[in-house]
Amino acid sequence: MNKNPSLSPHDSSSSTHSSLPRIFNQYPYPSLLDSIKNSSYQIVYLCRNPFDTFISLWHFVSQARLGSLGPLSLEDSFDKFQWNWRILPFFFHVLRFWTKSLERPEKLLFLKFEGMKEDINSQIKRLVELLGCPFSVEKERDVAIEGISKFCSFSNLKNKKANKTGKSIPGIENNTLFRRDEVGNWVNFLTPMMVHRLNKIMEQKLAGSGL
Repeated sequence: MNKNPSLSPHDSSSSTHSSLPRIFNQYPYPSLLDSIKNSSYQIVYLCRNPFDTFISLWHFVSQARLGSLGPLSLEDSFDKFQWNWRILPFFFHVLRFWTKSLERPEKLLFLKFEGMKEDINSQIKRLVELLGCPFSVEKERDVAIEGISKFCSFSNLKNKKANKTGKSIPGIENNTLFRRDEVGNWVNFLTPMMVHRLNKIMEQKLAGSGL
């Protein structure tokens, strides 16, 4: 619980089965090598509402937690995460990518989970434009985007056999990686006091950012 939730020991991997080189990671922007920042490669950053982020992380940690450690209460978890958010770079992490996306929109695409849920097709179009891979004609583009949307949908990925069984990360069942893809599910868990406290932290950390 004292570990920085922004980072993971399994936070980067290369896509070796594709002709297009890609790297997936969760490093804060300042930690990226200059060779990445100054390269011609594009960066895509996805963020989520802190309320839903906490609930999702709490569920994940609870399921991945060793049974001998006992249940992980929401109240204790919130107190620890609230303190971590005050001193660790969760908001710093998000803000740096947000700022850079405004400074260099041709280099860094900042996506929001909520925006993807609201209109996934328009977000796919933004991604396609960033990568410089436009579809040839309007009709073909719409059909292709619809296909990408369905193929990459949460329900489709969750129902893949590989994501239902086995372990990709030692000690963690693959089926714990897919829970829900809902926006606002936090209202079913957080108390008014928790919401107030987290709102105060957000106001302090995100003030004047436009985020």
